[in-house]
Amino acid sequence: MAQRAMWLISHEPGTPLCGVVKFSRRYPTVEKRAKVFNGASYVPVPEDGPFLKALLFELRLLDDEKDFLESRDSCSHINKTSIYGLRVGSEELWPVVAFLKNGMIYACVPLVEQTLSPRPPLISISGISQGFELLFGVQGFLSSGQKTDSELNTKLSQLSDLLLQTCPFGTLLDANLHNSLDSINFASVTHLQKQPAWRTGTYKGKPQVSISITEKVNSMQYDKQEIADTWQVVGVVTCKCDLEGSMPNVTISLSLPTNGSPLQDILVHPCVTSLDSAILTSSSIDAVDDSAFSGPYKFPLTPPLESFTLCYYTSQVPVPPILGFYQVKEEEVQLKITVNLKLHESVKNSFEFCEAHIPFYNRGPITHVEYKASFGQLEVFREKSLLVWIIGQKFPKSMEISLSGTVTFGAKNHEKQSFDQICIGGTAYLKLHFRILDYTLTGCYVDQHSVQVFASGKPKISTHRKLISSDYYIWNSKAPAPVTYGSLLL
Repeated sequence: MAQRAMWLISHEPGTPLCGVVKFSRRYPTVEKRAKVFNGASYVPVPEDGPFLKALLFELRLLDDEKDFLESRDSCSHINKTSIYGLRVGSEELWPVVAFLKNGMIYACVPLVEQTLSPRPPLISISGISQGFELLFGVQGFLSSGQKTDSELNTKLSQLSDLLLQTCPFGTLLDANLHNSLDSINFASVTHLQKQPAWRTGTYKGKPQVSISITEKVNSMQYDKQEIADTWQVVGVVTCKCDLEGSMPNVTISLSLPTNGSPLQDILVHPCVTSLDSAILTSSSIDAVDDSAFSGPYKFPLTPPLESFTLCYYTSQVPVPPILGFYQVKEEEVQLKITVNLKLHESVKNSFEFCEAHIPFYNRGPITHVEYKASFGQLEVFREKSLLVWIIGQKFPKSMEISLSGTVTFGAKNHEKQSFDQICIGGTAYLKLHFRILDYTLTGCYVDQHSVQVFASGKPKISTHRKLISSDYYIWNSKAPAPVTYGSLLL
C-alpha cells in the first residue's frame, strides 16, 4: 500500500486555469515500483500543469467545458466512487482518487501492484483505501481552526515536514497529522546534520530503547536410521529507539554464553553504520568449528523513528528442544497412535503454552477416542479430525511424557472435510506449538549495560527474549518419509 503522488488544488473559477496547485508531493521510489508492477500498462504521473487541466476537465470544473461530451458525461461513465481515469495526452492515468471540499480539490494516485489491463476490481487495490485515509487526514488538518488565508498558507507550509513523518516513502503511517505537530520544530527549516533516509523526522519525549530477540525453531523428526532429523533456529532482533536529536548514535551488542551456538547468515538493517567482517562471513553452509566467531556481535547504528528489524540470523544448535516419537498403526476404521516426547535437559522448563496437534486429514470425522496420557489433557475436535494434546506450562521432572490410544472415524464428507496434499494415506504427522518467554535456544541475549547511547538524556533500556516453534513436525515412523521442502521463515 503506497501512493505515487498527491495534490492539493484550489478551485478558482474565472481564472485562466480555473485552479491553482497549492501543494504537490511525488514519491519516486513508489513510481519505480509502479513501472515494474504495471508493465506495459504503466502510465507515468504527469507534471502539475497537465494533471491540473486533466483533473478539472474530468470533474467538469473548467469554465469552457460545459458542453456534453460522450467520453465523460454519458450514463455509462456515472461516477459514484470519487475514483477517476484522467486522459493525459494519448494515455489514461488510472486510478486517481479525487474529491472537492470547501473549494479545495484533494487528489492522489495510489500504487496498483499488478497490471492495469484489464482493470482490476477496486476492492482488490489496497492503496485506494489508504489514499482516501491520507486525503481525509490532510483535509482534517487544513480545516481545523482555519479562518484566514494566512492560516491556510501556514498549514500548507507545514505539510511537507508533516508528510515526511506521517507518510514516508508514500506509505501512510498515521492519518492524524495533528499527532506529529508536537514532534516537529517548524521554527527551524534546516537541520544542523543531514538526516539519513530511514529517519524521516525527530523525536521529542522521554528517551527509551526497547530490544526484543525472537527465535523460531524449525524441526523435522522421522525416527529413521536412513533419514537424518533436521532442525534450525532462525532469529530476529527488533528495536524501538525513542531518542531526541536528528542523528542519535546507538551501539547494541548481542552476546552468547560460553557454550552458545554461533550466529550465522546475519542480515542487518541499512541503519547499521559499520560491522566486524567476521559477523558477515559466518555462513550456515560452512561447517561450524571451535574457531567460529561467537561474539559479542556489535551493531553501531543511527536508528529510525519507528520500530525496525535490526538483524536476522540463523544458528545450528546441537539438539532440538523437544525430541519426539510418533507412530500410527491402521486397523480397519481405527488408528492406534503412540506419542513420546522428551524435553532436552538444557531447555528452560517453563512454557507460556505447549501443545501437540495431531491431524487426521483425508479421513471422516472422529467418532470415538480412547486414550491414556501420562501428562496433560487431550481435546478432540471431531469435525476437524484433530486431536490437541495440551501439555501446559511445564514438563514433569522426568522431562518425558507419553500419549497412546485408539481413534475411530466415521464416513468422510468430501465437501466439509479438509484435504492435505502431504498427509495422505498412512503418512501422518504431529506438529508442536510452544512458546518460552525470557529464553533463546542459542542463549543469545542483550546485556542492558552493554547498550551504548550517544544522545541527550539517559534512556530507559528494556530487553526481551522468547523462543517459539515454527515448522516443528514429528512424522509417523511407520510410514515412508514425506517429501518436505525446507524454508527459512523470517
